[in-house]
Amino acid sequence: MPPHRISWINTPVLLEAIERYEQGRLPRSLTLWLQTVLEIEAPPSDPLIPGG
Repeated sequence: MPPHRISWINTPVLLEAIERYEQGRLPRSLTLWLQTVLEIEAPPSDPLIPGG
C-alpha cells in the first residue's frame, strides 16, 4: 500500500500544532507528524511563525 499523501490541512489546527511544538507541549506522535509535514529535520533555532 503506498504512503498516504495529505491533500490539505486545516489552518487553525496547523497553527495550534506549530505553537505547541515551539513550546515543547506537542505529543511525540504529533511532533513527528508536524516534522514530516513541514519537512523539519532538526529543531529550528528561529520561530516557525514570524512574529508569533
